[in-house]
Order: sequence, then structure tokens, then C-alpha cells
Amino acid sequence: MYRVEDKYVLPMTDFWLLRNRIETILSPDSNSNEAGYKISSVYFDDISDTHLRDTVDGNPIRQKYRIRIYNDSFKVIKLEVKFKQYNRVLKKAQKISAAELSKLLNGETIESPNDLDNARTLFNLAIVERGLRPKVIVTYERRAFIYPAGNVRITFDSNLRGSNQLKYFGDKNLVYDYPEGTGTVLEVKYDEFLPKFIAQSLEINSMWQTANSKYRICREIFSN
Repeated sequence: MYRVEDKYVLPMTDFWLLRNRIETILSPDSNSNEAGYKISSVYFDDISDTHLRDTVDGNPIRQKYRIRIYNDSFKVIKLEVKFKQYNRVLKKAQKISAAELSKLLNGETIESPNDLDNARTLFNLAIVERGLRPKVIVTYERRAFIYPAGNVRITFDSNLRGSNQLKYFGDKNLVYDYPEGTGTVLEVKYDEFLPKFIAQSLEINSMWQTANSKYRICREIFSN
């Protein structure tokens, strides 16, 4: 099922105001603590950088391939293929092992079912047919809040940074480069509707909607 996903950039001066509002009406995500949690993803692209070019060109229909971990731990490793159509997103995900992660980082395929709807199969096909390979590591801190009606999920992502040291993915001592002027990214996700009281609580004149992706921003750090 495709979900609505809207992104906004927040100046730091308004980040605290809006987060305090959301904290009073929504519940924190079960994975969150007081400081939130760290997300690190290694993004993949093909030999033509198709997914990067689609983002740069503003193609409203595009895909992303990534592997994600939390708090520098390999306890949970998620393989994800993300399909975007305008502001609606569909994500296919599977858990993989650390050994499978290593194979994918080396451009090798992993065991997968005979199912074209499975993230493992989609990754394998992209590796074999399009030369899919890891390109950049994207890391940031997230605070997440949820509301059951409408399956609402609101996240605040800050301290965005990237690394091209792909073989050290998940290393706590990984060295990062920081893009300039990214601010805090607010993401508003829901299924069919966003409750009115939540929409009203998000009204701040100084935030603006954005289509920029974290993947693109971190790839551009190393483009020169």
C-alpha cells in the first residue's frame, strides 16, 4: 500500500517549538528514547547512477535501494526497496544477516525466493542486470512519533552526515563529512488521511516543503 510522505525543512529555531507540540499529542515510537535513535543506511545505485539522476531531475516516479541499521548495531539489518510516485511511497523490506550484508556490499547476490515482489529478489535482479553497487553511507538522528488513526508517523531527522568509507558501514568510529545548511527535516507519513488536529499542530510559517533526498545530499558531498 502506498503511503503519503511529505517532507519539510525546519529552521532550528522552530524545531524545538514544533517537537514540543507533537510530543503533547502523539506517542513516541517504541524504538525511541529521550535522545531518539541513530539511523545509518548504505544506498545503492546502478552503473548509470539512475536513481541519483532521477532525484536531481525531479522525476516524480523513482526508486531507491538501501540497507539500514540502527544505533550502529547489526542486530537488525533491513534490506529496503523504496518506490516513490509523487508524494506517495511504497516500501518493500526484508531482514538480512551480517553475512548477507557483506555479500551485497561486495556486489554479490544473496539467497532469495522466486518472487518479484520480494526486496531480496529485487536487489539481486538490480545487481545482475544493472550493476547495482553501494554508493554512500547516510547517517542522522531521528525522533519519531505515531498516532494510530490514519497510521500517522511524524519524524524529525537532524545532524545529517555522509561517508564514502563503505567497507566500514556500521563502525562507530566511521569518519563523516557534513553537508552545509540542511537544517532539520520533518517527515509526515500517513495512509489515507491526516487527522485535522495533527495538521493544525504542524502549521509553522517558517518551514517549507522539500523534495531533496538525504541520498542526493550526501552523494553531492563527494561529487567534487
